[in-house]
Amino acid sequence: MPPPISVLSAAPRDAALDLIKWLALLSMLLDHLRYVWPQLYWLYVPGRLAFPLFCLAIAANLRRQAPGRPLPLRYLGLLLGFALLSEGPYRLLVPAPQVLNILPTLALGLILAHALEQPRGGARGLAAGALVLAVLGHPWLMFGAAGALLPAAFVLALREPRRAWPWPVALCLLANYSQPLYGQALHGEAFALAVVFSCGLAPLVGIRLLRAPGRWSVAPVGRWAYGFYPVHFLILALLREHLA
Repeated sequence: MPPPISVLSAAPRDAALDLIKWLALLSMLLDHLRYVWPQLYWLYVPGRLAFPLFCLAIAANLRRQAPGRPLPLRYLGLLLGFALLSEGPYRLLVPAPQVLNILPTLALGLILAHALEQPRGGARGLAAGALVLAVLGHPWLMFGAAGALLPAAFVLALREPRRAWPWPVALCLLANYSQPLYGQALHGEAFALAVVFSCGLAPLVGIRLLRAPGRWSVAPVGRWAYGFYPVHFLILALLREHLA
């Protein structure tokens, strides 16, 4: 789940946005350690931060582009290209996956969020097609249709933070919905409660960090992060094979 790198404009780097991307990468890596060391199953809890932070990065990048800009095809192309490159390594690490890797969800999310940020005729038509794909492809998309809508919800929350913040929280909870897990949470099971709490809190933490005053001293996240996605799958799969 590489952070959506800004390829939209020559605007100065936003250190807070780079911080969001680093946290997303770290939480993703921690989450996937479970596939090498199953006893680290509890890393699933901080791992719930990764997807909403990647979606927030998409929304923040779109908010930084000039008004009237068309859909950033280079941005979309990187997501789709690495989606193809990552599917094999993803399936090496994740046993019997039921869904695709995360990048198709983020690609649909980019299209939907762009149409909300730049509501023009062509963008709306493309977004309608993306929404149909998200709904029809819901069973095969990681985080489903709700996940594809999450970047657009973050666009709303960044535009109107006082009124629209419930949208990304609700969609994040819905995207992570699992009947057994949420049922356990309703019965007070500690791990399940921690997962649900992490899902609900992640969008608020991300927005707060992005809008926090002050200077961040953070190294920039470059386009290498796209390659990190398939490579980290391969490394973890090889490590698991070595330890077996």
